[in-house]
Amino acid sequence: MAKGKILVVEDEEDILELIRFNLGKEGYDALGVATGEAALKAARDAKPDLVLLDLMLPGIDGLEVCRELKKDPRTESIPVVMLTAKGEEADIVTGLELGADDYITKPFSPRILLARIKAVLRRKAQQGRDEKSIVRLKDLVIDPRRHEVTVAGKPVRLTLSEFKILYYLASQRGWVFTRYQIVNAVHGENYVVTDRSVDVQIVGLRKKLGPAADDIETVRGVGYRFKE
Repeated sequence: MAKGKILVVEDEEDILELIRFNLGKEGYDALGVATGEAALKAARDAKPDLVLLDLMLPGIDGLEVCRELKKDPRTESIPVVMLTAKGEEADIVTGLELGADDYITKPFSPRILLARIKAVLRRKAQQGRDEKSIVRLKDLVIDPRRHEVTVAGKPVRLTLSEFKILYYLASQRGWVFTRYQIVNAVHGENYVVTDRSVDVQIVGLRKKLGPAADDIETVRGVGYRFKE
């Protein structure tokens, strides 16, 4: 039985076949498409366990594909691992801000790629087993089982990373966490990320939370906490 279904979005045929071959050897059911349009259709129809997404695609690029996947209720919970030759900090920040779970640059080692995919799938499975309780703080309600957030009864749409950060802080209110503690809690240890990416996600969270935004406090020189 296959370990899981992975959608590989890559327009270079030799790289696509290399990835599919290695995934197949590890027992995964690997689907392959070469365009952003095909990726969106395949994600909605096949409902894969993970999307491995190249950014440099013909037509709709990978960032736009990620954006569309994360705002569609049918696909927003599917983990996305970005695979690209673009390794600048700005690209990493953009990908994480859109809700990507990991970011791997080309050229890549197939063994490392497989290890990162396994880590993302493991975190997803663990999250499913850890059915945590609903957090209610004044007008803010966070339901991890339904992946829903409301403020004063109105729904708030968050990326997967934003949701994880909010739940992590709000479920341990009063405690101060560094940026790297937040990254480790949300993405796991040894996840390569910049301080700026955490700051960007916090800014995005505050904008979306409206009247509840002030509950996320910046502790200068340390990190962030949720008000008691």
